[in-house]
Amino acid sequence: MTITRRAASGLLFAAAMTPTLVRAQPAKPLVIAHRGASGLRPEHTLLGYRLAIAQGGDVIEPDLVVTKDGVLVARHESEISTTTNVSTHPEFAARGKDGKWYVEDFTLAEYQTLRAKERIPNIRPDNAKYDGQEIPPTLQQVIDLAKSESARLGRPIGIYPELKQWAELKAKGFETDKLLLAMLAANGLPSPMTPVFLQSFEPDALKAVKGRTASTIVQTTSDRALLTDEGLARVAEYATGLGPDISLVTPHLVETAHKLGIKVHPYTFRAENSFLPAEFKIGTDPNAHGNIVGYMRKYLAMGIDGFFTDFPAIGVEARGG
Repeated sequence: MTITRRAASGLLFAAAMTPTLVRAQPAKPLVIAHRGASGLRPEHTLLGYRLAIAQGGDVIEPDLVVTKDGVLVARHESEISTTTNVSTHPEFAARGKDGKWYVEDFTLAEYQTLRAKERIPNIRPDNAKYDGQEIPPTLQQVIDLAKSESARLGRPIGIYPELKQWAELKAKGFETDKLLLAMLAANGLPSPMTPVFLQSFEPDALKAVKGRTASTIVQTTSDRALLTDEGLARVAEYATGLGPDISLVTPHLVETAHKLGIKVHPYTFRAENSFLPAEFKIGTDPNAHGNIVGYMRKYLAMGIDGFFTDFPAIGVEARGG
């Protein structure tokens, strides 16, 4: 029997669609840009987030705190003396408390007269070259960037917001979980092109949002009690993601989490020797880069599902593209 080229193509297509023959490609571990490309630009700046995306990061992470008038902004914590130039503004001197200033004491308009700066210039002096160039962004600006870059590049760019100091801010009258959920809903998030991973170190914060969002809920933690088999079983009651401190990650932890349906995203891979275990340091300069690729691959071999890093391009290299 003679088979025409078109018929042969049809047979091949049918065979490819036969369930027993389909081979789904495993998802690559997510490269999560920790506060942006914060090894190369000041953290929580649009400069850093843009660079992280350009370097192939899959997800950008804004830590969230709140202004006096209830606007969520991306800062490492509510205390801003180390991440903005607030101390140089004489008009705000009286708001300082023992040399510290807090976002929740500023309206958004006041807050956005400040400029971002490098948090650890002694370790990352090159980042300090960008001090003063940008207004610290709001969460809305981070969302807008992720959505526009996703559309431009034709690939999903997720966001990984962290509710910081949730209980402390709640005691001051700020319900940041409700503010975040409202903002996600207003922006149509999560979506296939802008997935959302909602994280906190505080279990009660995550329990407060459970069932109220389609976002992936992630328990970030350095608490060993949450990483026992019993602790992981408790986490599985309200979260499907786990962000453990790297130093606490073991093959058993990853295996147990996966059995419970929990994805594992350890934090935070930094390239400088000062942040690396002895076996991955190179030379004696604490600020020089060590064998960060080898360090990442040690954990990738355990089957982690993603990882936080200050150096997204190195993360992409380590996972093989």
